[in-house]
Amino acid sequence: MPIIEVTNVSKQFRLGQLHTVKHTVQEALGWFTGKKVAGPRVFKALDEVSFSIEPGEVVGFIGSNGAGKSTLLKILSGITSPSRGNVEVRGRVAPLIEVGAGLHPELTGRENIFLNASILGVPRKHIEALVDPILDFAEIVPFADTPTKKYSSGMKVRLGFAIATSIDADILIVDEVLAVGDIAFQRKCFDKMEDLIHKQKKTVLLVSHNIRQVQRICQRGILFEHGKVVADGPAETICKAFFEKSDQAIYNQGNNGKANLKSIDGFELLSFTLSDPEGNPTNRIRVNDPLDIRIRYHNHHPLVRPKFGIGVHTSDFLYLTTYDSRNEIELDELQPGEHEAICRIERLPFTPGVYSLRLGVSAGRVENTIFYGENLLNFHVEGEERFRNVAGSEGFILLDATWRQLC
Repeated sequence: MPIIEVTNVSKQFRLGQLHTVKHTVQEALGWFTGKKVAGPRVFKALDEVSFSIEPGEVVGFIGSNGAGKSTLLKILSGITSPSRGNVEVRGRVAPLIEVGAGLHPELTGRENIFLNASILGVPRKHIEALVDPILDFAEIVPFADTPTKKYSSGMKVRLGFAIATSIDADILIVDEVLAVGDIAFQRKCFDKMEDLIHKQKKTVLLVSHNIRQVQRICQRGILFEHGKVVADGPAETICKAFFEKSDQAIYNQGNNGKANLKSIDGFELLSFTLSDPEGNPTNRIRVNDPLDIRIRYHNHHPLVRPKFGIGVHTSDFLYLTTYDSRNEIELDELQPGEHEAICRIERLPFTPGVYSLRLGVSAGRVENTIFYGENLLNFHVEGEERFRNVAGSEGFILLDATWRQLC
C-alpha cells in the first residue's frame, strides 16, 4: 500500500487585498442591480495533481520557481490544506520546510527539541536520549540553553535538520535546506541522508533547485510546471529532461554580450563570437570538434602587456575551465585602435549541453583588470547519444582515453 496518495489535488490562493465589507456591499448591490462585480483574482498553485509514493521511495520534486513544489510539500506536511482533492499520508512525517520552521523563538535549542519531538509523538524517555546527539550533530552544544531567537539562520537550519533526521519518522520532507553551513557540515548532512535512505529505508521527499543533488540522492523524479505534473519517472531521466529544457530556454534568451560587464574607460568590446576553423560563425559545435573564439575590441589608449582570458561554465554557474594568453600573446604595448584576438580550441572536450563563455582582459606592468563579463555567449555542444550517456551525473569532460585488455 502506498505511504502517500495524492488524488486530483488543487490549491488556489486569492490575490490582492483581503475581502472587505466594502467588497461585500458592492457584490450585494451588483446582485440586485444585475451589474457584475469583478471578483478577486485567483492564483492556482496546484492544478489536479495526482501521484502515489511507496514506502522507502526517495522522490525529488523539481521545476522552476512558482511551479507548485513547495506548496505541495506544505500540504503533505499538514501545514496547509488543499482547495480540492484528497491527500492520504500513512505514517509520521518529519518536515524540514524552511529556515526556523517549527522552532519557537522564545524557547532554547534544548526545549525546542522536546517540543518538536513531543508534537510528533515521541515518548519523553526517548527524547531525553536524543537531545545530546541532536545538539552535537547540529554543532550548537554551547548554545543549547540559549533562546533560538538569538540563533543565526544557519544554526536554526542545522538544529531543524538534526531534529527532523533524528526522530524516528516514517517520512522525511526536505525543502531547499541541504546546502546549509560549511562544506564539512554539508558533507555530514549528505552522509545522514544516505544513512536514512540506504540503511533505514525511510521515505524521503526532496525539493531542490540543485538538480545535481536530486540526481545524486533520489531514485525518482517528478517534474512540475505551472502547478501540474508534466513528467514522472527515474530521477536521472527527469533531471536530464529538466536540464535540457532549462538549457534550451537559456540558449533561446540570446547572446547579447551585455550581461555582467565590468570595464574602464578606454576599452570597448565590439564582438565576441564563435566560428569553425574556416571562419564560419556558429553557436553549435560537435563534441571533439575544433573551435575559434574571436574577440574584437577597440582600445582608446595604449595597452601595456595586454592579457586575455576565457572561461567556460554551465548554465547553473559551475565553472569548468579557464585559459589565458600569457604564454602566447607577448606584447609590450598595443597601440590604440580596433584589434582582434583569437583563441583556438583544438578539440572541444565537453559533453552535449548548453554552456556559457566569460571573458576577462587585463593590462599593465602591475596586472589590472580592465574588462570582465560573464554569460557573454551561450553555445550548444552536440554529439551522439553515447557522448550524452557519459554526461549524466558523472561530469562534463570527455577524457581522451582508451582501454586495452592485457590478459
